[in-house]
Amino acid sequence: MEFLMGNPYSTPVGQRIESATRSSLISEDWSLNMEICDMINCSEEGPKDAVRAVKKRIIGNKNFKEVMLTLTLLETCVKNCGYRFHILVTTRDFVEGVLVRSIIPRNNPPLVVHDRVLSIIQAWADAFRSSPDLTGVVSVYEDLRRKGLEFPMTDLNGCSPGQPRQKVHCFTDGKHSGSACLFGHFTFGSFLSLCPLDFARKWACFNYCACCAPIFQIAAHPAPDV
Repeated sequence: MEFLMGNPYSTPVGQRIESATRSSLISEDWSLNMEICDMINCSEEGPKDAVRAVKKRIIGNKNFKEVMLTLTLLETCVKNCGYRFHILVTTRDFVEGVLVRSIIPRNNPPLVVHDRVLSIIQAWADAFRSSPDLTGVVSVYEDLRRKGLEFPMTDLNGCSPGQPRQKVHCFTDGKHSGSACLFGHFTFGSFLSLCPLDFARKWACFNYCACCAPIFQIAAHPAPDV
């Protein structure tokens, strides 16, 4: 009945997901990815709207650059969003119906997409194995392994979400809306103002500004000189 809900890109978060995964991008738009995470965290319908848009971007899409950008965005959201998002993307329905479906031989995906999807499934299965409500992905992972599917060698820590972080406080100041991290940073606002245009520095800033998510181990490193 998904078609009865209208265009997934018509919602505020759906519009941004469409923009963040368009094939005309030279590389990932990290500031927009983080804005999407903030919107998911700070709105009631954000998680559902985001999942609908992600599904639309992946299922049946032969533009594999858009698929890869969507997978990167999906990983970013899992790292920076909480239970309300996790409960939707770790279900058997999502993992099989969206991720596994995208790499079936009939769709002829390139190896980079095939391996990326398998790496995500493997990392999520490892990360959520001890969370009873989130083990749909674990079941899919184990089923695929029993069928003899070989998973790529990967650093599981690279895709896994961090431990639950302190509550994000959502706010609006009339000009911006988003969330404040533990150090008082306005997550995507700070990111936009601090990061220069070059990608390497942008990525470094992203590692330190992602709402203090433990996975980025902010406390273990000095603040970047930007």
